[in-house]
Amino acid sequence: MADDIDDRRTEVLRRYAGLALTAQAGQPVTDTSADCLGSNAYPCDTDIPEGALGASLGCGNPVAVADLRPGDTVLDLGSGAGLDVLLSARRVGPTGKAYGLDGTPEMIALARANAAEAEATNAEFLHGHIEDVPLPDRAVDVVISNCVINLSADKPRALAEAYRVLKPGGRFGVSDIIADDDLEPFRRQEAERSVGCTIGTLTEADYRAHLTATGFTDIRVTRTSPPAEGLHSAIIQATKPEIAVRPMRDDDAAQVLAVYQAGLDGGQAGFETTAPAWETFTTAKLPGHRHVAVDTASDEVIGWVAASAVSDRCVYAGVVEHSVYVSPAHHGRGVGTLLLNALIDSTEAAGIWTIQSGVFPENIASLRLHEKAGFRRVGIRERIGRHHDRWRNVVFIERRSKIAGGATPPVAIANLDQ
Repeated sequence: MADDIDDRRTEVLRRYAGLALTAQAGQPVTDTSADCLGSNAYPCDTDIPEGALGASLGCGNPVAVADLRPGDTVLDLGSGAGLDVLLSARRVGPTGKAYGLDGTPEMIALARANAAEAEATNAEFLHGHIEDVPLPDRAVDVVISNCVINLSADKPRALAEAYRVLKPGGRFGVSDIIADDDLEPFRRQEAERSVGCTIGTLTEADYRAHLTATGFTDIRVTRTSPPAEGLHSAIIQATKPEIAVRPMRDDDAAQVLAVYQAGLDGGQAGFETTAPAWETFTTAKLPGHRHVAVDTASDEVIGWVAASAVSDRCVYAGVVEHSVYVSPAHHGRGVGTLLLNALIDSTEAAGIWTIQSGVFPENIASLRLHEKAGFRRVGIRERIGRHHDRWRNVVFIERRSKIAGGATPPVAIANLDQ
């Protein structure tokens, strides 16, 4: 299967190399295998070299929705003859930068010639694949692309690379071809062949899932025109957040335990005084319900949430106990809310109907955080344990899902900290 994908990518590169050579020879460029809007998707007064306009093979105008600003650095994945790069370079101005990345040397040569003709000194063209972008982490403000991601042999990796090179708060805005979610496989393959998507398209649901798994937020998909039955040209937009929540990994161990210890040192997070060893920690937590919050500017883990089973009896299979910890240096950034939302999503998807925990009454911030997330206070367990040589009470809280396990219980007990 991998060899077949590589062969198809080689064929794609060969096809676009031929189109670039045609354009360099001054002949009209047409790609009859694809439903290209080409330069028709752009205003008539672009004042861009004809070599860039005439060789445009996209399915939309990502520059029109990319919200480019003076001083931005922008990257075009699969830049072809350079049309979107040259338009981007003009929009970001002399203090900005526009990169174009293409896997075809012939297209790179054509784009560089077009940039020279346009005197676009802030445009630069790089040779490489969109699955392995030759730029450092957090290098650009905006990633655009025009009908190229569907040609990728590894679309999740291409999206992950876009995420990697974006700065925190960076924007993702591409034109691409997507398939209807319910399109029958043989009809989908037939439609993809007819428009030149030889490596296959993503459905809208797949696109959203891959972007979400990568860490993108604010995902929007706007369908524009149908190039074939069951396929759609679309604008896909997303944002790289300043704080991203993802599954917890073993290589997060040191940072997770450091956040844990910092919370315990504050005296209000739990009865423990020392964070456990990593093996002890992970053994007690349920796979699929362990998440970390990461500051995307530094890749630092700044919080975590995890759930444990409350019993091995079948009747309690849908009940878990959770813990959530946020680094004291990052309080007030909404990290706890993001983590609780991630836990609620993962547990409800697994059919878990109750999340419960105990919180010290003095930990007002945690109680308010949980109330915002839909937890109710069930009651106080008085003098339930000793902590630093004194008996302490615990407020028992729970959240009942409205999706799994039936209706939510009655109204919460009145505030117990007053």
